[in-house]
Formats: sequence, structure tokens, C-alpha cells
Amino acid sequence: MFKIEVADDHDRWTDIRGSDGALLVFDDEDVARAKLAELYPVLVQMEKYGDPRRTRVIRILGDDEDDWPARQPAP
Repeated sequence: MFKIEVADDHDRWTDIRGSDGALLVFDDEDVARAKLAELYPVLVQMEKYGDPRRTRVIRILGDDEDDWPARQPAP
């Protein structure tokens, strides 16, 4: 699964949400990138010409894909 993030003028990344307030999540990275270009066409195009990166697509790892060791329960 993938999500879209956009940076503000202070380089703080925020998740993009739909009109219902829910996080926009995509099963396919290409679909996520297409939606990113649709929502933020100017920012996406500016990055191609050396403008600082302001948009990104992030992969969301499921619990079964996470290779970090499990936390030990508190004593």
C-alpha cells in the first residue's frame, strides 16, 4: 500500500487526505504517483527541473512485512 505526502514551506511532511478526511491509500505505486501528479501538477513538474523535493509517495508496510524485532511486553 502507498500514501502521498507533501511538504510545506518549513519542510514538514503531511499526509494527503480525501474529502472525507480519510488518508488516501493506494494499492499500486503508479496509481499513487498519477494521483499525486493530478493533485499537485506544478510541484511535481518543478521537481523535474531541480526545485527542492516537495512531494513523495511512501510505501506503507503491513505488520507481516515489517522486519523489525517485536517489542517485548513491559514487565
